[in-house]
Amino acid sequence: MKIISSIKACILGLACLSFTLSVQASDFLIPELKKFEPFVGHTYKGVFKSSTPEKPMIDISRWERHLNGTAIRIEHSLNEGEYGGESIIFFDRKAQKLRYFYFTTAVFFTEADVTFDGNILISREKVTGNQNGITEVKSKAWLLDDGSMKTESQYLKNGKWIPGHSADYTRAPEAKVIFR
Repeated sequence: MKIISSIKACILGLACLSFTLSVQASDFLIPELKKFEPFVGHTYKGVFKSSTPEKPMIDISRWERHLNGTAIRIEHSLNEGEYGGESIIFFDRKAQKLRYFYFTTAVFFTEADVTFDGNILISREKVTGNQNGITEVKSKAWLLDDGSMKTESQYLKNGKWIPGHSADYTRAPEAKVIFR
């Protein structure tokens, strides 16, 4: 009887250990993506600095672990689906750098290289198919210790750099990314 109880306890212990290891494995991000870990699994509400009560500019973004922790997926929508997109951030092993692709509801896409300067994410995007003449985007995102973010960008439009958008983001668990 004692042997059977010991075997049951051992099996139960192994099952608990196995469950614990699988939960930890499901939360795993590859080392190159670890800087993003505080943001993964959260939804954010960003208010554009150009936003006014008459013309609000509210962005909702959701950050998720993707492809078994080898990528991060960010879905976002502006003004409840007026515009939106999806980014996939990954580590390009051949080039040995972080990159991302961004696909939009406006039927253009971008590809970018990403670097960090401390907690500042810096990217330079090549734009394909933008109807407004934008061919490149330079942007910075400050990933702050309190889990919030600040962003700003510039656009290369018709051969000239112009100010883009900037926004302040805070966690908003109740917010939803909406696509129409």
